[in-house]
Amino acid sequence: MRIRALGVAALATLAFAATACGGSSSQTPAEGTASSAASSAPATAGGTLVIWADPNRVKALKPFADQFGTENGVTVEVKEISKDNQTTFLTASQQGSGPDIMIGAHDWIGNLVQNGAIDPVTLTEEQKAAFSPKAIQAMTFNGQIYGAPYAVENIALIRNTQLAPDAPATIEDMIAKGKELKKDGKVKEVLCLPVGQKGDAFHVYPIFASGGGALFGTTSSGDPDPKQVLLGSEGSVKAFEKLAELGEKGEGALRTSLTNENYIPTFAGGKCAFLISGPWAIGEIKKAGVSYDITAVPPFKDGQPATPFVGVQAFFVASKGKNKALAQEFVANYVTNKDVAKALYDADPRPPALSAALEEVQASDPDAAKFMEAGKDGLPMPAIPAMAAIWEPFGIAETSVVKGGDPAKAAAAAQKAIDGALKN
Repeated sequence: MRIRALGVAALATLAFAATACGGSSSQTPAEGTASSAASSAPATAGGTLVIWADPNRVKALKPFADQFGTENGVTVEVKEISKDNQTTFLTASQQGSGPDIMIGAHDWIGNLVQNGAIDPVTLTEEQKAAFSPKAIQAMTFNGQIYGAPYAVENIALIRNTQLAPDAPATIEDMIAKGKELKKDGKVKEVLCLPVGQKGDAFHVYPIFASGGGALFGTTSSGDPDPKQVLLGSEGSVKAFEKLAELGEKGEGALRTSLTNENYIPTFAGGKCAFLISGPWAIGEIKKAGVSYDITAVPPFKDGQPATPFVGVQAFFVASKGKNKALAQEFVANYVTNKDVAKALYDADPRPPALSAALEEVQASDPDAAKFMEAGKDGLPMPAIPAMAAIWEPFGIAETSVVKGGDPAKAAAAAQKAIDGALKN
C-alpha cells in the first residue's frame, strides 16, 4: 500500500455495471505443506490456470504454481501486471480476457463484487481460525469471504533511535522532539509523512482519526455506511484543524514537498527522526544502516486513538475465469498454507496473515511482530465501493489545510464532492 490509486482511475471503476456473483466449493483445513495441500485437488484433464500478480509476487509464486500444475496435470501461467491492477482486471473481466486468479488488496472487494468480477471462497472454520482475525474480518463482505488472505499490512511510527531514543507518547511529544532536532541542525524535517500536491489519506489517517475525524457512519450491523459520509462533520472539521496546525503555516511537520517518492529516502538518509510508513520502507532503511525501532503512531494528547488503516493482500477467484473449479482449489487449499505464505513474505516482507507463518517469520524478523502490534487496533480499510470516491476529495482537503487553507471550507468541499460522486 505504498501508493494509493487516486482520482479518475479509481472512480472510473465505479462505472462498471453490477452483476451477481457465483458460489464456491468446499475446502479442507489450511494446514500442512504446499505438496500435501495440493494433493487433495480434483483430477483434471489438462487446461490452463492463469494467475495475475504484481511484480513482487510473480517470482515467489512461480515455483508453487509450477508444482500445483505438475500435480494436477495443468499448465499454470503467472502473469505480471504492474499498473492500475484493479482497473486492468475489471476491464479484462468484462471483456472475457481476464485471469482465473487475481492477487490484490482486500479493499477492492466491494467494487469487484459489485461488478461481478470475483466469487466467494468458502473456508472451513478450521481454516478461518488459522488466520489472524483482522485478516478474516477484512476479507468478509456482505457476510461472505471473498478470497484467501496472505499478508496483513499497516503503517506505524518508525523512528531513528540514535536521534530519538525514546518512543513519543503523544503527537505533541513527537513534534516537539522533531522541532528540537531541526533547530539543532540534526535533521531537515520534523516528520517524514507523504503529503505531496494531491494529499495522501492513507498515511495521514491515524493523525486525522486521533483528531476526531471519520470517513463514514455505520450501518446497524456496524459496516461503513456510504449514505453517511462524515468528512464535513464537526469531528472531521476539528481533525482538519489539527492537520492545519501541523502544516506549513503552523508547526511545519506536514509539508507538500514530502511525497511518496522522497519521504522514505529522507528518513533513510538521516534527515528526519520520525517516519510514518509501513513494512515496505524497511528494506531501504536497513540498506542505509539506520538504527530504528517500530511503535504505534501516537495519539494527540487527550485525543482519540491514532487508528491506522489495515490492509490485507489476498488471492481472488475470478467469476469469469475459464477454470473456476481449479482456481477455487488453488486459492482455498493451496495458497492457504505456511510454505506459500513464507515464500511470499520472503519476496516482499509484509506480516503473513496465516498465524503459523507469522510465528515462523517473527523468530527471525521481530519487525513483523512490531508492525502487527502497531496495527492491532487498526481499522480494516473499508471495502465498500464508495471508498473509491473518498481518496481524491480527502487528498485535496488535506493539501489545502497543510498549505494554510480554511479547514471548515476544505472539509465542506470534500463532503460535497464525495456526496456528489455517490449521489447521496
